[in-house]
Amino acid sequence: MTLLILRRLGAAVGMIFAVSILAFLILSSGNDDLARNILGEAATPQAVDDLTRELGLDKPLIAQFLPWLGDLARGDLGRSYLSQQPVVDVVGERLPVTFSLMALTIVVVAFASTGLAILAATRRGAVDRVIQAGSIVAHAIPNYLVAMLLASWLAVGLQLFPAAGFVPLTVSPFAWGASLALPVVSLALAGVAASAQQARGALVDVLASDYIRTLRSRGISQRSLLWRHAMRNASPAWLTTLSLQLIGLIGGSFMIEKVFGMEGLGSMAVNATLSGDRPVLMGIVILTTVFVATVNLLVDLALAWAIPKARVS
Repeated sequence: MTLLILRRLGAAVGMIFAVSILAFLILSSGNDDLARNILGEAATPQAVDDLTRELGLDKPLIAQFLPWLGDLARGDLGRSYLSQQPVVDVVGERLPVTFSLMALTIVVVAFASTGLAILAATRRGAVDRVIQAGSIVAHAIPNYLVAMLLASWLAVGLQLFPAAGFVPLTVSPFAWGASLALPVVSLALAGVAASAQQARGALVDVLASDYIRTLRSRGISQRSLLWRHAMRNASPAWLTTLSLQLIGLIGGSFMIEKVFGMEGLGSMAVNATLSGDRPVLMGIVILTTVFVATVNLLVDLALAWAIPKARVS
């Protein structure tokens, strides 16, 4: 297990390095207009040249990247071109919004998909058909459309939930949950549908296998049969799909934040892209890459716990 963790941490560091190079190259392609975008069209050529030299944008690309990479190794993401605040502080102000949305969505996707898969695989018949049909429909509807429908119906029409904004958990746990209810449902719906379908298929195959029938004939309780044997052996397919869904939530969360007027990393990424604030964008890219690497590591650990053979492979 320790070797697995070390290998995955090494792969994560390599992925962060590769993504950093690629993102830096892409974001540096607009350096020529960056100073003018910051100062505005009315800025004089001299002012643009001075700001270009001040930001170090006149240096060769490798001379810009290496110092940034050295600062990254020390946990320093630089300063925003616009606000001159440390990127760590700028991102940290918005992180609680996106983190709250992502964390609650992950919990909902994991538990709801597991419950629906077990219900469909064990009950079969009409229950199974209804869950499968609902999963297909839920997976086909874009999450931003679900968000707008829910906001129009439950927030604006019935006024059961806030239509926009975010309330920190430290201010009011109830208001925090209410402000996240509709965004979480909008973001989680497609993930629940896809994960439940995959988990249901894997669970049906395992429950129909010979060793499960043998265990059932020996008097093993249905609960023990399901949780100790069937679920563990069906978990690889479900966990793999779940990890892909969780990674896909990143892009979806940015759109959902926009619909519900939540000032998270999504709106920050859009504003930084329009203004050319490369340090902020690089900070968001690094944070996103760390999230992806963390999800992959946790899935690998879960697979190693559920399937002993996975520890060897």
